[in-house]
Amino acid sequence: MKAIKFLPLVVLFVFGACCSVRVNTDYDKKADFTQYTTYAFYKNGIDKIEISDLDKKRILRSIDETMITKGFTKSETPDLLININTKAERNINVNQFYAGYGYGWGLGWNPYWGGNNSVFSTIDGILTIDLIDAKKKELIWQGEGTGYLTKDTDKKDENIKSFVTQILAQYPPGAEKKK
Repeated sequence: MKAIKFLPLVVLFVFGACCSVRVNTDYDKKADFTQYTTYAFYKNGIDKIEISDLDKKRILRSIDETMITKGFTKSETPDLLININTKAERNINVNQFYAGYGYGWGLGWNPYWGGNNSVFSTIDGILTIDLIDAKKKELIWQGEGTGYLTKDTDKKDENIKSFVTQILAQYPPGAEKKK
């Protein structure tokens, strides 16, 4: 249990380049997203995240780049506050394959003949990006991306950028349908 709690600190958001990111979003359907043009990071929330400072910088840099390409401006008096959260989950997978051997005259089927079992685990990393109305202090949009964690440190920047880009592609709501 201690190892799983410590795992996000060690390998957080080192996503495999070959793996896709699964993105889910939720938002306040009454919010007017056209009014938001500036942003800043929610320092109090981000400071509490237990990941390495290097990974935190990578995530924030990727969010900056993505928001700027979407036409937002970083500001001291923002319309939006951006907060992030991270976690990791271990998945255990069991595959059973039986070749079908054992059929024959009077023998019946025996699942132990020709069978092959394999057990493996993967680590899913989860990045949540919250967009908060700075004046009302209310959450208006949340994007969550889930993907595989890997130990390949050479691709951290590229993978984190891809992850953030895929999450924020869903903002504002309906943006992915307009393309």
